[in-house]
Amino acid sequence: MVVTKLGMEAGMKLSRGRVVAAVAAVLIVGGWAVWHPSIAPVEGRAAFPPEQIARGAELAAVGDCGVCHTTDGSRPYASGRGVPTPFGVVYATNITSDPDTGIGKWSEAAFRRAMRDGIDREGRHLYPVLPYPHFTRATDQDIAAMYAFLMTRAPVHADAPPNQLPFPLNQRVVLAGWNLLYLSPGPWRADPAHDADWNRGAYLVEAIGHCGACHTPRNVLGAEKGGQALSGGEAENWYAPPLQAASPAREAWTVDSLATYLHTGFDAHHGAAAGPMTAVTDELAKVPAADVRAMAVYLASMMPNPAPVSVVVHDGANPVFAGACGGCHGVDAPMTRSGAPSLALSTAVNAPTPRGVIQVILRGLPWREGQAAPYMPSFASALTDGQVADLAAYLRSTYSDKPAWSDLPAEVAKIRGAS
Repeated sequence: MVVTKLGMEAGMKLSRGRVVAAVAAVLIVGGWAVWHPSIAPVEGRAAFPPEQIARGAELAAVGDCGVCHTTDGSRPYASGRGVPTPFGVVYATNITSDPDTGIGKWSEAAFRRAMRDGIDREGRHLYPVLPYPHFTRATDQDIAAMYAFLMTRAPVHADAPPNQLPFPLNQRVVLAGWNLLYLSPGPWRADPAHDADWNRGAYLVEAIGHCGACHTPRNVLGAEKGGQALSGGEAENWYAPPLQAASPAREAWTVDSLATYLHTGFDAHHGAAAGPMTAVTDELAKVPAADVRAMAVYLASMMPNPAPVSVVVHDGANPVFAGACGGCHGVDAPMTRSGAPSLALSTAVNAPTPRGVIQVILRGLPWREGQAAPYMPSFASALTDGQVADLAAYLRSTYSDKPAWSDLPAEVAKIRGAS
């Protein structure tokens, strides 16, 4: 069944022994809750109303289903993408209507159980890389719409690669205990203290959009830390900044700026989406503007209003910056003169970790065909680890009043080695 991205706590360093010990404890607690019955297969393809399929497509875009379940654009939703976690790699499975390798034999009840409980049609536990701890809050109507959309995708016969997990984590029985400890099923409930837009946005962010899966820190067993929702996390070795009062943004996120960023991947006062967030904004571009704005209303209500930032103008003394960055980001560069945001406004430059800056230097911003979006080349092959570390330190000291980052060379080597 489906899996999607799982953001992991940035500083988590687990030894194999610690993982095994933790898993053993979970097994003792929850091993009794292992067995689940299979749900009878369905035969043939059901018909669905066009409007239900269309709404399912929009919800699938909010939920980033295609981001993890598509590696070949000519075969959407046919699996193959590996999601890295501190425990190993979990591969997204085939969620096309293929009856043998996809979900073609799944009834709506089987699909709903997977989305809410993390149990597939045959009764097997699914890894919480599928964000069922968030999807469990989705309404019956929205789950039915997503089911209609996926069941009308072209069938593709494709098996996902086997997961790369060590024993005993490759034994799905451990997930019974994980669910007992961390899964809290139950319907999402509107907050009567807020209006309809806020509540719609809260539902999309917390349930279907599962933003906390990346933007919330996690404990040693990979569960989101209670009481720290949206306070910052990690996604595929990229820093996922806080989406609440701890946000490092140097200029206030407004409803308008958030809506623009989420729908286009760029805002003139904050910068461009990078890393995993690029694909998220590509998906949100397919979502009705009213839904994206509702998400912005909810998120903006939790964002701080930071003090005005004083833009520090670099003096050009750093040769790496002058050679690699100055042509676009220098004071007199055409892009800067045309109104591109100063690096002083960059969330990555002002973040508590250098991970975002290092990743952007090494990976760049991809060319997005057919879109008027920012582009930046990769410097992974042009700069050494030492030069990347030197450049990151220069950006931090020149464009931010935050404390210097530590252990930059080691962080650069780690991030480059993880690619």
